[in-house]
This record gives sequence, structure tokens and C-alpha cells, in this order.
Amino acid sequence: MYNSPNIGQYPCNINNPMYNPYYMYQCPYFANNPLLSPDFWYQFPNHYLPYMNKAKAGAPIILKDYGASPFAVDIEEAAKQNNNFRLALWTGKHLQVTLMSINAGEDIGWEVHPSLDQFIRIEEGQGIVKMGDKKDKPDFQANVYKDYAFIIPAGTWHNLINTGKMPIKLYSIYAPPQHPFGTVHRTKADAETAEKGHARFE
Repeated sequence: MYNSPNIGQYPCNINNPMYNPYYMYQCPYFANNPLLSPDFWYQFPNHYLPYMNKAKAGAPIILKDYGASPFAVDIEEAAKQNNNFRLALWTGKHLQVTLMSINAGEDIGWEVHPSLDQFIRIEEGQGIVKMGDKKDKPDFQANVYKDYAFIIPAGTWHNLINTGKMPIKLYSIYAPPQHPFGTVHRTKADAETAEKGHARFE
């Protein structure tokens, strides 16, 4: 039992593989156990681990229309990763979420939605929003920046102009939906062409 050549046979001896630092992974209490690694938890669906729900910063998000299923996303990160002029992210029966990227010096273009309200939040960039009952005579104007939001009542003409040197990244909520399910307009020209085909998605 105390014979030095057989010292590794004693269960409490340091030579036991359980306590050998080169075999730490065998012990469930060591900090390098895979269960304690943050990467271990990312393989599980988010709804199983709500407290570990935050994705890694900058991790790619698959941008597509997820409606009308239950859905959770880092909306700020999704907006920043979007490079399309407009992309529908979630389209339901009564509400729609879209992402937009407006290049420096460009604007959304004057538009009006007679039967729906709209919410817009800017996640990156800056601009000027104009609104009014008449397209040629807006009576509301405001400078908007990152983290600003503005509301567009139904029947109100509106436009957002990029006054910065970088694209405006934003997300928009329509209630009810404005665009068909799966809408992707890569450029403003694509959006204008598509808009000629429908006044509002039904």
C-alpha cells in the first residue's frame, strides 16, 4: 500500500488520473468541464435555455421572413446586418416587421398608408423625418438618430432622408402588414418597381 512503485494505485494519491492535471476533464468539478463552457450551451434551442438566450455579438443572423410562427431575435443586430433596401422579417395576419438599409444621401421616398399605422426605430445612422397630411406641405419635421423611434399615423404622408455619411439601419412595424410575405427589395429601384404592382398587400 505504501510501496512507492505502486503509489498510483492508492485512490487518494495525486497520481490517480482523477487528480492528474492533465486529465482534468475526467473530474466533473473542474472548471474546464464542457458543461461550464459558454459554447456548450449555444447548441441548444433558445426556448430551452431562456437565461442563455443572448447570441454572440456579431454572429450572422439568417435574414428571411419568419412569419407567422413564434419568433425571437436580436432586432438591433438583425437591422445592422441587413444590407437590403427592404426585407420582411416577420409577416403575420395583423402585424409585419421589416428591416431597411437607406444609403447615404438617399431617402425612403414619399409614401402614405391609408389604413395602417407604422412604427420605425433607427439602430444606426441619422436622418430627417418629414410628415404631413399633404405630400407637398409636410407640417412635421424632426432630426432622428440611432435609438430614435417615430410613429406614422394612418393616412399621413412621410419620408425619411439620410443626412449622414453611413447607411441608416432601421426596423419598421406595420399594423396591419403592408408588404407581401417574403418581400425582399435589394435596392430602392426594386422597391419602386414592386410598389407599382400593389397599393397594399391584401
